[in-house]
Amino acid sequence: MALVAVVFASPLHAQEATAAAGRVEVVRWSIITAGFALAIAAAFGAMSQAKGLSAAVEGIARNPSAAGEIRGNLILGLVLIESLVIYVLLISLILFFVKPFPV
Repeated sequence: MALVAVVFASPLHAQEATAAAGRVEVVRWSIITAGFALAIAAAFGAMSQAKGLSAAVEGIARNPSAAGEIRGNLILGLVLIESLVIYVLLISLILFFVKPFPV
């Protein structure tokens, strides 16, 4: 990931040293980064929720008497996973709408 960041950031150093152009580029890249972060968080959040759900259903199928406990733990786990995606959404919305760098 660091290598990808360096590759994408290297063209910024080849440009002229105007202050306004540099700030515009930083704002553009922060928006692009926020979009990719949200996409990655949503994808991995959905995959982990699916894995947790399949494990819970398998556990209930093996031991139906423990369905209440498994269901409670499943809901707690899904809520915690979804909260991480919501945090990334919040950070992405801040980067989209609140301009962190004056232009």
